[in-house]
Amino acid sequence: MASVLIWIISLIGIALMLLRPRGIAEWIWISGTAVLLVLTRLLPLSGAVAAVREGVEVYLFLAGMMLFSEMAREEGVFEWVADIAVGHAGDSPRRLFVWIYFVGVVVTALLSNDATAVVMTPAVLAVVRRARVDPRPYLLACALVANAASFVLPISNPANLVVFRGHMPPLLVWLARFGLASILSIAATYVALRVTQRKLLQGSIERKIDVPELPSSGRLVAYGIGC
Repeated sequence: MASVLIWIISLIGIALMLLRPRGIAEWIWISGTAVLLVLTRLLPLSGAVAAVREGVEVYLFLAGMMLFSEMAREEGVFEWVADIAVGHAGDSPRRLFVWIYFVGVVVTALLSNDATAVVMTPAVLAVVRRARVDPRPYLLACALVANAASFVLPISNPANLVVFRGHMPPLLVWLARFGLASILSIAATYVALRVTQRKLLQGSIERKIDVPELPSSGRLVAYGIGC
């Protein structure tokens, strides 16, 4: 009976997190669900504390990545990169799509798929709107490459750190194990997007965008991410 109640409460918590009734943030619903499981003694306090303790390294990593991503957003790094993509695209929406997709692969590999989906996507939306092109293919590229490239490196997806927490393979072993699959995933997603979005990628870019100079604080954040 206890296990059934745990499943019911957990599923309700996940549903509330996804639906966000009354605009309440996701973390409040899911954190409240976890607290409720402890208060009802369906989950022993000692078990909850042990679970938190086991995930400390993952939490610290996620906090660091989120701080990096937020600093990059605040300093305009993502929008600057998107501006560069538009600048290199000339008047071709198809070339712009290639650049956006490539940037998405790099951001996902180095900063996690969450950074691509949550931080890079709004920057891309702002830039393609200024370029006066249909934003849908580029937003789909950001959304889908976040999954396609999520196994390039162990840090490319926070779930990797959870699944492999106690037995994370060395980097070279990881690349040997997942490298080919990642390349195939990235390539297959690209081809699928190009085929399904080909009509929206026709024509030309109506408005040119001058790439602004990244301020010194933005360059410092970019260097930090690179390091």
